[in-house]
Amino acid sequence: MQVRTLGRSGLRVSVLGFGVMTFGEGKGPFKTVGSTQSEAARRQVAMAIDAGVTLFDTADVYSRGASEEILAQALGGKRPEVLIATKVFGAMGKGDHDLGLSRQHLIHACNASLKRLNSDWIDLYQVHNFDSLVPLEETLRALDDLVRCGKVRYLGCSNHFAWQLTKALGVADRAGLTRYVSQQIQYSLLVRDAESELLPAGLDLGVGSVIWGPLAGGYLSAKFLDPVHEASRVVGAGLLERYDTERGRAIARLLRDIAAAHAGATPSQVALNWLLQRPGVSSVLVGARTEQQLADNLAAAQWSLAASEVEALDQASRMPVNYPESSQRLFHPERNPSWFRKPPAR
Repeated sequence: MQVRTLGRSGLRVSVLGFGVMTFGEGKGPFKTVGSTQSEAARRQVAMAIDAGVTLFDTADVYSRGASEEILAQALGGKRPEVLIATKVFGAMGKGDHDLGLSRQHLIHACNASLKRLNSDWIDLYQVHNFDSLVPLEETLRALDDLVRCGKVRYLGCSNHFAWQLTKALGVADRAGLTRYVSQQIQYSLLVRDAESELLPAGLDLGVGSVIWGPLAGGYLSAKFLDPVHEASRVVGAGLLERYDTERGRAIARLLRDIAAAHAGATPSQVALNWLLQRPGVSSVLVGARTEQQLADNLAAAQWSLAASEVEALDQASRMPVNYPESSQRLFHPERNPSWFRKPPAR
């Protein structure tokens, strides 16, 4: 499997990472997601490693720590051969300091994650959200201390606005603190908002992008086009009302058509393939409830879309251009070439 450098760092990650939010015991805010137990998790982790995956992503809040514990058990002696990324922010208790990005919570949460992961270090420690109630200097200084003492090797953020990412990098640079090398963001054919500011910011500032939600809660598997799945359309990930539009169905139909042109390919693989060709994307996180789903997703790294197929998907999934990009595209686009969209014909 291809590997890419994560942002402007020395860390190399597989283009497909394994997101293990599904590892767990049905506890906490993600209780409807976590259900994969030890034996199944061990098999899935082995499959991922055999396919060349080096990046495994989890968070302390996934099944209230059970995801981290199960991942550690599944990796066993393979731990030194892979990269573990975990996240901190969410509530892990009812105390005043069991939530957010204060120094108090960060240090306690990191130590707790290390214990659950049965590891002396975390390869990529990511803040799961932005905390406007804590000074950035406090958060970044605490994270820098964790790096300096060897408990954490690289830092990343997730679910930030571009201005929040930029501000954090500026604070870190001015104070000589460890900066974020990655941002974990939502991005798919159905959700292309990141193209407006987050991905261009990452490209300009040297921050790699790790993608979550690449299949839009499973919608881009195109299974909901099949009448057999009609009864399950009202459940899914609770996102069907948002995704199941004429645009969504057009994308799903195109994914199905393109997959049919590639022997053994599936709509999910096509959707993942498209992401792997987008500027600024370092790694795409795939998850799976079953070994069959995981094998299907991992196979996306074994082939590539044709340029004409990428263009067709771009057109089918295009979103309105918002301000200020609309102004920059209208007036002298040659002075501000778009990162993702071709300037309009003059």
